[in-house]
Amino acid sequence: MPGIVVIGTQWGDEGKGKATDQLGDSVDYTVRYSGGNNAGHTLVVNGEKYALHLLPSGILNPGIPVIGNGVVVDLEVLFSEIDALNARGIDTSRLILSANAHIIAPYHKTLDKVTERFLGKRKIGTTGRGVGPAYADKINRVGLRIQDLLDEQLLRDKVAASLIQKNQLLVKVYNQMAVDADEVADHLLSFADRVRPMVRDVARELNDALEAGKLVVFEGAQAHHLDVDHGTYPYVTSSNPIAAGACTGSGVGPNRLDRIVGIAKAYTTRVGEGPFPTELLDADGDRLRHDGGEFGTTTGRPRRCGWFDPLVVEAACTYNGVTDVFLTKLDILTGWEKIPVCVAYEVDGERVEHYPVMMDDIVKAKPVYEYLDGWTEDISGCRSFDELPATCQAYVKRLEELIRCRISGIGVGPGREQAVMIHDLV
Repeated sequence: MPGIVVIGTQWGDEGKGKATDQLGDSVDYTVRYSGGNNAGHTLVVNGEKYALHLLPSGILNPGIPVIGNGVVVDLEVLFSEIDALNARGIDTSRLILSANAHIIAPYHKTLDKVTERFLGKRKIGTTGRGVGPAYADKINRVGLRIQDLLDEQLLRDKVAASLIQKNQLLVKVYNQMAVDADEVADHLLSFADRVRPMVRDVARELNDALEAGKLVVFEGAQAHHLDVDHGTYPYVTSSNPIAAGACTGSGVGPNRLDRIVGIAKAYTTRVGEGPFPTELLDADGDRLRHDGGEFGTTTGRPRRCGWFDPLVVEAACTYNGVTDVFLTKLDILTGWEKIPVCVAYEVDGERVEHYPVMMDDIVKAKPVYEYLDGWTEDISGCRSFDELPATCQAYVKRLEELIRCRISGIGVGPGREQAVMIHDLV
């Protein structure tokens, strides 16, 4: 059985949770390998809606859900989600947590918010969840790890050491109150007893599982164009949600990955700041937002909406070695007479047919559109490609040509069963 990575090919919110959920009961492990509770997955199972922020979507399936070492964990959020699912009859006792995952402390959230305010017009558009500062501490080697919770004195020492510089910054630069180290440590240690049974050598367990032929799905948060190295920097997240991040964020080698599934929405959305060439600031954008329910799962912020941009998706498919694309929310485009698709950019009067590497070119890019025929038929009940209207099929085939990667599945509604599978993902 393979190791499968599921990644976003746009700027997040593509419906990765739904695509992961399609693999269903056949999955033995579902692994979150990057990000924190700044991400969100909305799943609809048997008519029930579940909004997940930190937990892998596999928590709703029989396999083992995993939080890998590449994730930063807000313990309060983690157990709030667990308690909410338990209250709805979902078994969360299978969850395992990497001993090497880093912790989001309360002071990380404070720093995230005051720093964003301090930036003013140059703000990044973070969620204020403390994710960036937690990753910064990880890189600066003053971070707190899950395993530190199991040694009280070690945790207290690490919190105190981390706050020496941060309190100077908070008080003298941001005019904030200093943070009390003992209060922070007491807060974090209050979760220790609940964390202890979950802690594992995740890397070892996943490698053993793959060696035994079990199916492991690595579930990315955010998306390629929010990657700290390959995204629209600095308007990115603080981790590596690309396919390669599945290796560093879980502890498995790249030769363990058999398939890379890229998730693409049938149009394009983005939350936060940063360039967005096909963004619609008109009634069409409002219609896509309304019909698609485009409001952040985690923040509730209205998403910026625009037409499908194959240059964005093709770049993600190329750089991640995507083998299959799962196209989501195709049903939202029902009812449009003509559907524009961006086939190139105009940058300083020149036609550009690949996603630019220079940020200035992305900012200046003007979309060049091709107009495809729309459809009016309800496609939410379709379960095979042949059942889709001819113009809908033509839209999918044209996107496939433009992104240079086969489309293996299509989402035609929010429900788990509302999917058209063209090729198997396993």
